[in-house]
Amino acid sequence: MPAMSAPLPADDPERALLHDEVHARPSARVTLPALVVHVAVLHAGVARATELAHLQRLPGQDGLTAADLRSSFARLSLGADTLTWERHTEFTSYSLIHPLPQDAAPPADDDVLPVAGALPAGWLAQIPGRTVAAIALRMLHADIDDAQSALDGARRLLGPRPVVASLTGRGHSIAATDFGLREDGFEHVVVLAPPQTSDTRAGRIAQRLLEVETYRMMALRGLPVAKSLAPMLGDAERALADITARLEAKRDDDEALLDTLVALAARIERATAEHMYRFSATAAYAAIVGQRLAELRELPIAGTQTIGEFMQRRLSPAIATVASTAQRLSGLSQRVERTGALLRTRVDIATEARSRQLLERLTRGQAMQLQLQTTVEGLSIAAISYYVVSLVLYGAKAAKAAGMPLHPELTAGLSIPFVLAGVAWLTRRIHRKLHG
Repeated sequence: MPAMSAPLPADDPERALLHDEVHARPSARVTLPALVVHVAVLHAGVARATELAHLQRLPGQDGLTAADLRSSFARLSLGADTLTWERHTEFTSYSLIHPLPQDAAPPADDDVLPVAGALPAGWLAQIPGRTVAAIALRMLHADIDDAQSALDGARRLLGPRPVVASLTGRGHSIAATDFGLREDGFEHVVVLAPPQTSDTRAGRIAQRLLEVETYRMMALRGLPVAKSLAPMLGDAERALADITARLEAKRDDDEALLDTLVALAARIERATAEHMYRFSATAAYAAIVGQRLAELRELPIAGTQTIGEFMQRRLSPAIATVASTAQRLSGLSQRVERTGALLRTRVDIATEARSRQLLERLTRGQAMQLQLQTTVEGLSIAAISYYVVSLVLYGAKAAKAAGMPLHPELTAGLSIPFVLAGVAWLTRRIHRKLHG
């Protein structure tokens, strides 16, 4: 039986990688009630091998290899608990899912870390990197038909601070938080869901809430940068206005103006090179926050701000500040470029004027040289004629001495017109031959 030919052309080398990207970071399955401890750290300067060594310290994970972390995602089983490791472009997140007993009272604020007992002592504190977000998410069963009563229960868990809450999934569950940092460094979030909530749905709710807060913090990293650039941008704008005014008034040397403008352009380009990535990242993270908030499908609870409204009021001004600074920096760079073009045009015009003057001087010099050459040629004709006549004179004297009846001086004098004409004709012929 003949072998069957391949039904498709050869795969692109990246086909499998791109296809599997849609399955790269699946939501965890969370069985309620549960505590989710989520820590995100900036991993600048932290090698993947260092993170691998830290994960190998977990119980039963000493056989973990670099190949297991190749996809930048790993889900590790720690007995009844589950730890999810994810490495992103700028940060790495660690999420521990710890099941709670069905009949146990929900843990208080100061019981979060002791409940996460599957981790070795000090393991969280020794995660390589710098903490950018830490969230303790408690997911509990509750009857949410009476949303106000359920929210009162969430308030008792969160403490006395003002609470932001909403019905997520268009009324399926309640998510509440106060966006406050506790002494242990964690923010606390409470999710109340009915007992029939599936593990996969609870996992999606947890993932969206954790990503909202993590990406919010990552988006806000551009705000200190934008604020630090404000004085420099103000100085640069004033300096550019001064250069433009001096350029218009024509009271400064072009080279001095150009040096000043080049120094200003260098400052702006340096700031652009150092910070434009952060501004672009802020826009990308803010877009993800907006997408995750939309996926929560919030409904308001009377008398309480939703998480989306709170984010819109608090996050939008910061994102707008970063976007405005990025536009200001880009606009300033374009204005410097236009001013430089104007200055270069003026320098080019001045250079052309100097070149024209130089050409005029060269033309005058050539004319004078031509006149001088003509004069020299006249003198040359006279000199050559003088030597030729002298030769005629000496020849006549020699002929007279030989007995010929010649008068040397008369013969030389009569030859002068003919010699001058002959030399002049010969000179012109040489000129015509040389000049075509």
